[in-house]
Formats: sequence, structure tokens, C-alpha cells
Amino acid sequence: MQPESEVQGVLIFIAKRLADAQRLEGILTQAGIEYTVEPDEYQAGIVFRTARVGAFFYVDPADKEKAASIMLEHGYVPAA
Repeated sequence: MQPESEVQGVLIFIAKRLADAQRLEGILTQAGIEYTVEPDEYQAGIVFRTARVGAFFYVDPADKEKAASIMLEHGYVPAA
């Protein structure tokens, strides 16, 4: 994992729950994929819109396809 100040790459996932973020960290680490996690706000709700904080996962563009494949194998849907 890289320090927050060096965030570069493509967004692959926004974890809305801590347990999901921790599980995905383990999966990416085991696969040998370097990633960056940064807390940020996202919008939730349709009628009552609220700002919430999630864990935004980024990978190098060269690793995007590999990361997406591994995520799908473990039940995660990569960001479009």
C-alpha cells in the first residue's frame, strides 16, 4: 500500500463497510497487486441524499484487468 499523498491510478472499488475494505485488502495483497486506499466521500440514497465516507481503492492502470478478475472471483464488482 502506498502513502495517501502518492495516490495515482484508476479507481477499482469503493468499500462502504470496513469489513469489505479489510477483506479486499487481504485479497489484493495475496495476489501481489499494489494498491492505494484513500478515504473519501460518496453520495448515498435516492430520496434522502447523504454524504458518507468510504474506502476508495486504486491500482496502477497496468494492473486494472488483473485486479478486476481477482475481485470478481471473490464476489466484488469492480468500479466501471
